[in-house]
Amino acid sequence: MPIKIVTDSSITIDPALARELEITIVPLSVTIDGTMYSDEDLKFEEFMIKMAASKNLPKTSQPPVGVFAEVYEKVANEDDEIISIHLTEALSGTVEAARQGGMLSGHDVTVVDCDFTDQAQKFQVVEAARLAKAGATKAEILEKIKTIRENTELYIGFSTLENLVKGGRVSRMTGLFGSLLHVRVIGTLKDRELNTLLRGRGNKTFYKWLDELAEHMSQSGRKIREIGISHAQGLEFSQKAKEILQKFVEKPISVMDTNTTIATHTGPGAWAIMIDYE
Repeated sequence: MPIKIVTDSSITIDPALARELEITIVPLSVTIDGTMYSDEDLKFEEFMIKMAASKNLPKTSQPPVGVFAEVYEKVANEDDEIISIHLTEALSGTVEAARQGGMLSGHDVTVVDCDFTDQAQKFQVVEAARLAKAGATKAEILEKIKTIRENTELYIGFSTLENLVKGGRVSRMTGLFGSLLHVRVIGTLKDRELNTLLRGRGNKTFYKWLDELAEHMSQSGRKIREIGISHAQGLEFSQKAKEILQKFVEKPISVMDTNTTIATHTGPGAWAIMIDYE
């Protein structure tokens, strides 16, 4: 029985790779000043321009239950199994919508909360798709992506907290307060919790932390399978991070624009470093 892999557009992945591995991506949507856009139709650069000009913070929405049901019915034959891997429930209701859509579809759908998003989500989705193509069983795929999930680290840097405050998410980050709108903040997403690691003033905060991360990685001796770097108009720091961290991993580090869902909440100047340890 073939196994189909489904995910959502909060993943940051090269479209060509998604097509090659036959990964189905269900689009989330974003509403900007009353107009709703699908992630399928709105390019990232266009979104950032619209967000900067908008009166209110854009509002992101998970795919409706019915859309998930339709997708599952479209991608799978009667006897096919589906593994549907989505951004963490801590940030979105997408996982629950996928679960309900799976039940509505009548197909054999296993929904996985990847505990992350962006390229950290990609680590699990790509491995699942490769294993599915190689003929692995559902149990084998689920066990492998569980291992990846347990060995992934995600760090995120905020150049502004304005979007987090407007979106009501700043309270989820331990140690942050509304008065800290002009500081640089580095956080981590772990155990479905967004927590603060460090805060300071100016971009020197980011570069000092980056040097400390590299020192820690050098001393730990842990093997790394992949590193991904994503950003929302934070290319300068992202390229510097790639330059410093590439020596720790054989696979070329991908530096990519993040997606509209993540950029809505991080605001401009944000970046994320995601590490998949062996």
